[in-house]
Amino acid sequence: MPLQKLSALIDAICNFVICNDSSLRSQPIIFNPDFFVEKLRHEKPEVFTELVVSNITRLIDLPGAELAQLMGEEDPKLPGANSTASGFFRSLMSLKRKEKGVVFGSPLTEEGIAQVSQLIEYLHKNLRAEGLFRVPGNSIRQQILKDALNSGTDIDLDSGEFHSNDVATLLKMFLGELPEPLLTHKHFHAHLKIADLTLFDEKGNKTSTPDKERQIEALQLLFLILPAPNRSLLKLLLDLLYQTAKKQDKNKMSAHNLALMFAPHILWPRNVTANDLQENITKLNNGVTFMIKHSQKLFKAPVYIRECARLHYLGSRAHTSKDDLDLLTSSGSKELQPLKSQKRSRLDSCHQEETQQRTEEALKELFLHVHNMPDSAKKKKLIRQFNKHPTALTPGSDVPTSPAPRRTRSRSFSGLIKRKVLGTPVILERKSRDSTPEPVRVSKENVQLLQKCGSPAHMSQAKLKSLEGQKEGSCRRMRARLLSKDSSSL
Repeated sequence: MPLQKLSALIDAICNFVICNDSSLRSQPIIFNPDFFVEKLRHEKPEVFTELVVSNITRLIDLPGAELAQLMGEEDPKLPGANSTASGFFRSLMSLKRKEKGVVFGSPLTEEGIAQVSQLIEYLHKNLRAEGLFRVPGNSIRQQILKDALNSGTDIDLDSGEFHSNDVATLLKMFLGELPEPLLTHKHFHAHLKIADLTLFDEKGNKTSTPDKERQIEALQLLFLILPAPNRSLLKLLLDLLYQTAKKQDKNKMSAHNLALMFAPHILWPRNVTANDLQENITKLNNGVTFMIKHSQKLFKAPVYIRECARLHYLGSRAHTSKDDLDLLTSSGSKELQPLKSQKRSRLDSCHQEETQQRTEEALKELFLHVHNMPDSAKKKKLIRQFNKHPTALTPGSDVPTSPAPRRTRSRSFSGLIKRKVLGTPVILERKSRDSTPEPVRVSKENVQLLQKCGSPAHMSQAKLKSLEGQKEGSCRRMRARLLSKDSSSL
């Protein structure tokens, strides 16, 4: 790599990692969300195990003996341990491990994982081979590769000397020769209980539909208490099988087919046969299938475990289960709030007080400026605005304020119109509002006349009465004419 590109890369990394904000330099910058989880696991393993196991028992029902086996307090009791066939398989496996190498047949170590990871990296590049992990490779090439891994020599798998089926078969061989399965004997009964997690119907009865969310949560917790080497290799393996299943249109290996190949090596107890497992074989195979399909979610600690680990180190009350955190969010009690929220509330209150004080000082200066302005309509308007909010805007007794002259109420334009149309002063109109007016009968002709002249609101009661009187007089005259015509005709 050229020197300029290398220096640019170093500068980019430094700019990403180093925080330039002076206010945040005193705070640790954490990129790993499971930082406190890993810290608690390494520094206080007993506390960590108790925290995780208490949440596992919330999800699955483990009797006293199975719980003791999970905690490592008792030796695991496995199916087929007392059968006659188990002695034969035990002697056969002991013969295979009689001459232990550095990698094969030895307990799992970080060194062994480093050697096997070469196989996994090579298989990631060759996932399209049909029948991968199902079709056996060449036994001679496999023995050469096995000896090379045991001796710790460098291997060039890309040289073309080995086939992908050779490497895949050797990986299964490595897992099968481990002293115990990758998922350990202690966790065997827990995996059987996880396979039985199903949904409930409306009446509270169990159904046959798997409860995927609870199964994922239980596996997340169970993987947290695996030994570190087992957890590391399991993550590499499940990721490889997940990517292999994604290419099943080329390699013809689905997640279920891969589970049939790997369940005996990573989950089945050692020295047992299919007859010993009986009905549990289907549960175990389906369990491995589920792990392959959801492998991208299983190696993340649940949110409440992260929160418990964080609170353990940040000096607040630690919560031992998800239910405690749910209670915390629902109740909102002050005793269970983290220290950060309390500090933030104090800072917010102090900031609000400072802001309010500055606002009051600025308003006082503004009031003094307005008070020293020459008399004008603008000054009067501003003083009226101050007087509307005397507690918030005026400075109180600091500045003597002269009482504002009382304004005489101007007569509105509508009042002038009323005086012109009705011929009555505004004061009489106000008095008429208080007293109930007498009802005035308005005829149809007068209504038409009013519509021509204007609305009734602009007509006085006196004019309305005069119109009614004119109508009555015309009616009398018409009646007199009719009587005179009748008398003349007679």
